[in-house]
Amino acid sequence: MSWYNKSVDECIKELGSDVKNGLSSKKAVELLEKNGRNELKQKNKKSLLSKIIDQFKDPMILILIGACIMSAIVGEITDAFIIIAIVIVNAILSLNQEGKAEKAIEALQKMASPMAKVYRDGKLIHIPSPELVVGDIVELETGDIIPADLRLIESFILKIDEASLTGESVPVEKFADKIYDGEIEIGDRENMAYSSTIVAYGRGMGIVISTGENTEIGKIATTLDSFEDEDTPLQKKLAGLSKSLGLITIGVCIVVFIVGLLYKQKFLLMLLTAISLAVAAVPEGLPAIVTIVLSLGMTKMVKKNAIVKKLLAVETLGTTTVICSDKTGTLTQNEMTVKKVFVNNLVYDVEGTGYEPVGDVLLDGVKVNAKEIEDFISISKISTLVNDAKLIKDENMYRIAGDPTEGALLTLSEKVAISKDDLNNKHKRIAEIPFDSTRKMMTTFNENIFSSNVISATKGAPDIVIDNCKYILINGKEEEFTLELKEKVLLQNSQFAKQALRVLAFAYRKFDSLPEEKTSENIEKDMVFVGLMGMIDPARPEAKEAIKECKKAGIIPIMITGDYLETAVAIAKDLGILDDNSKAIMGRELNKMTEEEICEVVKTTRVFARVSPENKVQIVSALKKNGHIAAMTGDGVNDAPAIKRADIGVSMGITGTDVAKNTSDVILTDDNFATIVSAVHEGRIIYSNIKKFVSFLLSCNVGEILIVLISILLNIPVPFVPIQLLWLNLVTDSFPALALGVEKGDEDIMEVPPRNPNEPILDKEMIYSIISQSLAITVATLGAYFYGMYHYPNHIEGARTVAFFTLITAELLRSYSVRSSRFTLFHIGVFSNKTLVYGTTLSFFMMLVVVYVPFLQPYFDTVSLGIKELAVAIPLAFLPFIVAEVSKVMRKK
Repeated sequence: MSWYNKSVDECIKELGSDVKNGLSSKKAVELLEKNGRNELKQKNKKSLLSKIIDQFKDPMILILIGACIMSAIVGEITDAFIIIAIVIVNAILSLNQEGKAEKAIEALQKMASPMAKVYRDGKLIHIPSPELVVGDIVELETGDIIPADLRLIESFILKIDEASLTGESVPVEKFADKIYDGEIEIGDRENMAYSSTIVAYGRGMGIVISTGENTEIGKIATTLDSFEDEDTPLQKKLAGLSKSLGLITIGVCIVVFIVGLLYKQKFLLMLLTAISLAVAAVPEGLPAIVTIVLSLGMTKMVKKNAIVKKLLAVETLGTTTVICSDKTGTLTQNEMTVKKVFVNNLVYDVEGTGYEPVGDVLLDGVKVNAKEIEDFISISKISTLVNDAKLIKDENMYRIAGDPTEGALLTLSEKVAISKDDLNNKHKRIAEIPFDSTRKMMTTFNENIFSSNVISATKGAPDIVIDNCKYILINGKEEEFTLELKEKVLLQNSQFAKQALRVLAFAYRKFDSLPEEKTSENIEKDMVFVGLMGMIDPARPEAKEAIKECKKAGIIPIMITGDYLETAVAIAKDLGILDDNSKAIMGRELNKMTEEEICEVVKTTRVFARVSPENKVQIVSALKKNGHIAAMTGDGVNDAPAIKRADIGVSMGITGTDVAKNTSDVILTDDNFATIVSAVHEGRIIYSNIKKFVSFLLSCNVGEILIVLISILLNIPVPFVPIQLLWLNLVTDSFPALALGVEKGDEDIMEVPPRNPNEPILDKEMIYSIISQSLAITVATLGAYFYGMYHYPNHIEGARTVAFFTLITAELLRSYSVRSSRFTLFHIGVFSNKTLVYGTTLSFFMMLVVVYVPFLQPYFDTVSLGIKELAVAIPLAFLPFIVAEVSKVMRKK
């Protein structure tokens, strides 16, 4: 049996406690030592050494380290030094960014429940919540955070906000005396209170039945550990690319070495050439540039209110094909708002959202002055009198102390210039009949209002209030509430309910003096019906625009919520997520399905309502099985398992629970769903830029390999000496490649569908580009080399210098043509990437230095080139650029 199946007396007896006195201090200490503290275990942080080792596990890094060792063995110390320097810089950058993210996350973390009110040794004391033990008697009142899982033993108009655990947008009423038969869903256990949920209204008392990892939150946190961290798509693709490059490199080195020996070249010379070629073949700048570009993206994200915890998660955002989002507090504001008012047989629309008292009142779409509408003012006054919440302004922010539903009523009153404090001062509350779930009404007694010494103001469930009314207020006059009028009001209530509005009815009754017998049976009858108010937790305005952006980008938005189906459907339709009710489903239906059936359901369903944390994981898992890259956004503990399971987990920084934040890859510091869309935009740009410099580096490096390989096969002197190869790589692989990483992206990048998540980083278009460009570079450079050999028949240094100049210039021009695979350079602007302009200018200058500075020429085996040589080299260098630009035009046609 579960605790909700047992009576209060059974629970207290079984746990060895006492309602009045609680536990003894001695027993509490013993239980604390036995069962541990009431807190979730923190994951052990990785040591600095572990983090450093992780940086060197990448296959490409291992290849570079191998090349470094080989270079050192054959005496190329300069090569070895530069390669290892690049590896170290890459590791430092990555560690630095991850460290910054960790600090930002630590700054966001808050303790969920710092103190608890507990009975110990017969006294009510305050203790830190981690010191709570099973059997403790805890006192609860409005505003308290539940410190552990409790079986309620006393409740007085108690309502608890369980949104963080169940996704329920409205506080749940609790009843200590309820006992259930059989298994009950967590959201329906009205005699229980769960850790980290909040008392929204009333007061109560409970006995601790579980602490720490045994609480419902603790169980969810424990399940998170069962999900292993998966490599991101970029990690997988770069690892595959690294392996391919490694195999190609080894193959080319072996071919060059064997062919050289067959041509009776010196053993040591061929070994050195093979290693130099291996260094040229591996784009040693790639890992560093990927890290730097992701780091820059990470910094941009922070400025746009998103903290990215893992460097590679920045790119993963760009691959997203589906965004699953929790409703309450993520797509909605988690602030109840009155949207409809029915008085005098008319329906008024109320603009504005949240608790800020700003918004017009409309009738048939036309703005009206509600302050001059007598019946509108009457219902506003009654809703304010029969109200225990407080509307509080902190600087420029409004918040509610108390029940969110009552807060919505106060906000409406403020919109028509009715202040609760002023109203209560003028019309003092002298008695009340509290709300209870049996009669579903609440009544207060106030003095001197509505031309009466005393009135009873009542709010409650529409059908019950209407049934207890004898009169109706129309144009300020009390008229008989006929059966026809009642049916009209009930029809309006039904229409509000179909719009997923939470509806309350309001009424009053006049008295000459305060009645002696203040019972519901005596007071809440023969009342004057005033009207209805319909409210909802409204959608975030920016979320609506963000969802439009998602759809335009080919990303599927899906709502996953613990709230009721009608409410979820209404919000989803308002946001543009849902266009057909058949695409919405209840969580309990998923419980009857197999994995294969769920995989089919998620293909078309866009709203999942009344779901459990387990259902959320099932949905995300099914989407991933269907080949989607799934992002999951949420703020509650109930969202954490799905956040962990998703390819990219996103949590809210302000309203998000610590469990959600610790689990996610990205934290939105402004709790704005729209931020996730701008993050996806940034991720797409980053991936696009990574592809650009991968294409740039490979086309250049493959060209270098072909040049050396062809020259060896033709049995002519190699066009470059090892130091030239190294300088060439340093000049072309660093600054231009890095500058490509800060491209702004194509203007229509958010108007194209997401790429196939399974496509390799080297797709068909990219392979074509690399082949055509590497061939063009090879033709241009060998053409320049042959011209140099003809022009300098007895001077190989001159021929090598012409080839050296041509190759570097061609590769620098290649960096401009690779900026877009679809738009020509003249369309995007030659100088629109200033970083590239500066980078290529610096690289070109570095090449000129080793060609024209006399004291450097012996080290780099170069000679000064004249006008004749340049007149041949420069046009040849433009050949690859022209090929690339013409290809874009042809493909577009």
